[in-house]
Amino acid sequence: MDRESSDDEEDRRHLIHQNDTIPKSPRPSTFQIDEDDHRQFKSPRHASQANNVRNLIFNKRYLFAIALPLLIIFIYFTADFKSLFRTHLSSGSIQNDAVASNMMRESELRALQLLKQQESGLIDLWNRTSMPNLNSTSTPPNSIHDLRSALIDQISLNKKIQQALLSSHQFGNSFDFNEQNVTDPTMAACRKVDQKLSQRRTIEWKPKHDKYLFAICTSGQMSNHLICLEKHMFFAAILNRVLVIPSSKIDYEFSRVLDIDHINKCVGTESVITFEEFSDRKKTHMHIDKVLCYFSSPQPCYVDDDHVKKLKAIGVTISELKTVWTEDVKKPTDRSKQEVIEKFSTNDDVLAIGDVFFADVEKEWVMQPGGPIAHACQTLIEPSRVILLTAQRFIQTFLGENFIALHFRRHGFLKFCNAKNPSCFFPIPQAAECITRLVERANVPVIYLSTDAAESETGLLQSLVTLNGKSVPLVTRPPRNSAEKWDALLYRKKLDGDSQVEAMLDKTISALSGVFIGAPGSTFTEDIIRLRRGWGTASVCDEYLCEGELPNFIAGDE
Repeated sequence: MDRESSDDEEDRRHLIHQNDTIPKSPRPSTFQIDEDDHRQFKSPRHASQANNVRNLIFNKRYLFAIALPLLIIFIYFTADFKSLFRTHLSSGSIQNDAVASNMMRESELRALQLLKQQESGLIDLWNRTSMPNLNSTSTPPNSIHDLRSALIDQISLNKKIQQALLSSHQFGNSFDFNEQNVTDPTMAACRKVDQKLSQRRTIEWKPKHDKYLFAICTSGQMSNHLICLEKHMFFAAILNRVLVIPSSKIDYEFSRVLDIDHINKCVGTESVITFEEFSDRKKTHMHIDKVLCYFSSPQPCYVDDDHVKKLKAIGVTISELKTVWTEDVKKPTDRSKQEVIEKFSTNDDVLAIGDVFFADVEKEWVMQPGGPIAHACQTLIEPSRVILLTAQRFIQTFLGENFIALHFRRHGFLKFCNAKNPSCFFPIPQAAECITRLVERANVPVIYLSTDAAESETGLLQSLVTLNGKSVPLVTRPPRNSAEKWDALLYRKKLDGDSQVEAMLDKTISALSGVFIGAPGSTFTEDIIRLRRGWGTASVCDEYLCEGELPNFIAGDE
């Protein structure tokens, strides 16, 4: 906002007007006497009177000579010489007056701007709470959460108005607004969420060590596969089986990003093994004895012929694929634990059920913080120790404790989001506005940016995310530099340059942030949320980008 220049103030000169003016005619001598008076004092009596007059005049002159300096001293200490002789003030005094005047005017203008902003916000809040939602195609946000957030914004704005008005009175004195006993609810606005992990519903995982569930995950990228593995763990716990992690030859190399031993330690028994360990146990007979497909459509087990060929290529033979019920990945049915036991229980040693990423079994139970399985840790599936330490070192180097993490997905997201109703793809100026509001509420100095966006988009976003006239830095992981030591562990373990390791590192940094802004519809975001809930880092300010809003512009269909 451009500042208006202060109005020019005209210097006023205060002139001292003398009531009595001295005539310019020649001045008589101090002891001069008029002729008429001289005549009157010819007699002795008159002479005596004349002497008294002369003494009186002399005494008045003497008293005036004494009183004049006293009068000057009195005027000097009582008169306002700043106004009487403004032109004789020092330049420092003039500058101080100008600064104080400018500060007051600037504070008033800032307060006026904030009041207008608050008026607009209150009108918007009134409209949202008094009018029904006219857009029946969109899902209304949680009204209580929305109202609390809006009220917190207005309280924060009101505090800024008070500070703006008080700032002009802080010139030259020690008044401190923060010393006032004011309860500010915004100080606890982004507090951590109590997940109440001790109260979660759990199932004991007590596998029979000669019974295995062979995990198959085919849909999507790494985040989808991690969710698929987590659901496989639940199935294995229900069916009392050891879970076999897929081979890196047909899936991701999970051992580079996950700590498999961590899972077993948390559960208290060997519940998960790698494909290599499975291969050692089965030697030359790696056969999946029974395949009971969870999904029947669009194809049994959601496994194509190419995946079957890859299994055979690594020495795994597979029996005929059988479906146990009619289930479509596009419209999954809510299933119970008991239904799973009834349909998938078997005495065969090795069982496979296909990809279960889209499965909805005991959804609330599975999605609760900490997961559905009883364990002694915060989470079962979490980054390896090397990735966790690297994330902590990055935060210590670049971010500090108080930062927001933003997952800003863009690549391929425009078409994906516009196929949804409502769309989840926001124009960058609108996204920047949403981000700035949360930065103000959370009171953070920096944002960690995890994104696949082009530089043209991130550059525009950086230019628009500003608060109080200052840019809020968007920090990304820099390219490797030998002078920086935060990523030395990755380099020593030969994990640097691995795209999946870098993706897990992004997740870990984001999961450790004070506040998280996610991309709606992204499994990458959902995995971060899962970690935050398990680690206890989730905040009441966590939200999806522009949550509760619609994009202010949506492109047409093809």
